[in-house]
Amino acid sequence: MHANSEGIDMRILVLTNKMPYPPKDGGSIASLTLALSLQKCGNEVDILSMNTSKHYFDVKKIPAEITSKTGFYSVEINTDTSIVKAAKNLLLSSKPYNAERFISAEFKTRLSELLQKNDYDIIQMEGLYLCPYIETIRNYSKAKISLRSHNIEHEIWKRAAVNENNSLRKIYKRNLASRIKKFKLKYLNKYDFLIPITTRDAMLYKDLGNILPVHVTPTGIDSDNPFLTADNSVSEFPGFFHIGALDWIPNQEGLTWFIDNVWKNFSTKHPEYRFSLAGRNAPVSFEKYLNNNSINYLGEVEDAAKFISSGSVMIVPLLSGSGMRIKIIEGMAAGKTIITTSIGTEGINTTNGENILIANTPEEFTGQLEKICNDQNLHKRISENARKFVIDNYDNINIAASLTEFYKNSLK
Repeated sequence: MHANSEGIDMRILVLTNKMPYPPKDGGSIASLTLALSLQKCGNEVDILSMNTSKHYFDVKKIPAEITSKTGFYSVEINTDTSIVKAAKNLLLSSKPYNAERFISAEFKTRLSELLQKNDYDIIQMEGLYLCPYIETIRNYSKAKISLRSHNIEHEIWKRAAVNENNSLRKIYKRNLASRIKKFKLKYLNKYDFLIPITTRDAMLYKDLGNILPVHVTPTGIDSDNPFLTADNSVSEFPGFFHIGALDWIPNQEGLTWFIDNVWKNFSTKHPEYRFSLAGRNAPVSFEKYLNNNSINYLGEVEDAAKFISSGSVMIVPLLSGSGMRIKIIEGMAAGKTIITTSIGTEGINTTNGENILIANTPEEFTGQLEKICNDQNLHKRISENARKFVIDNYDNINIAASLTEFYKNSLK
């Protein structure tokens, strides 16, 4: 383990399968905030990312305040999806298409170069789809390997299959869920530590057969995060809103369900209220659907914190998904009332009616919307409790300090 006059505890290499900058979606936020917090805790941190066409960002344009603290490396790879590639994968491969897209000879070469050049203590893989590189790490480094699991990938697709009405898509999603589970089992216990993002995910890994040391490491909020200082005096009430990545299938699925089964009837009864929706990378067909349903659809907004500040009640109608919803943590930090499903708040130890509102059926959602509209004091109480809950439980430095201590003890 490294320790020198500069007080560096460990040297850590973080691997990501997409650029963590700009931190605009859950995955990039989870990867970047933890890496920077580990650095603040006295560790030397490098980041090696796949710079994909979908999430491409020029490393030279990353702010100096970040690159001066971490070594930032990237490898350009093409992970574009296509029906032809998906069909070829389905017929000729046993690997899940999601994982196969991230297997890159160029990334393997760059990784091996870094490992031969630098003496790392920890290689932290941000997600399941980096597991094919474990063999390369073992060949070129004596570092311990940790798998930071952002979610239970096969569970996302299994749940999506249940909610799918199209028979062919349902069969494909079931097949993909099965393949991803087999892929996960192939790499189970091949790492040295498991770093799940929630306690629930840790238990699911245990049920699958994980026997290696576990340290739950959620994504939190920095003490200077603009959400924590959001000025809610300018917020519209009830100001219903949603923000999230609109190319993520669980978001599309949940929003469609909410609009069709809840919002259409509610807005007919209450035309004075509106539902504002922001998000990036919405498919053209989904944008058309949103624009045809009396939604105040804004597309990608430049300032997410400003958008969240403009409303009071965040709607997160997730029917599938896994891991934890970082946008819920951000909304709670901003002092918003969150109305979500049990799946939405999975992995976040919230309490219904105290710091969040939970609804799982159209009737329950409508009831919660009516309740909050008619009781601004309820909103005030829940939003204040929500912000306190995040401050008490999701401080990034505390989270990174705990992980640093876990790593240090494991390396002794």
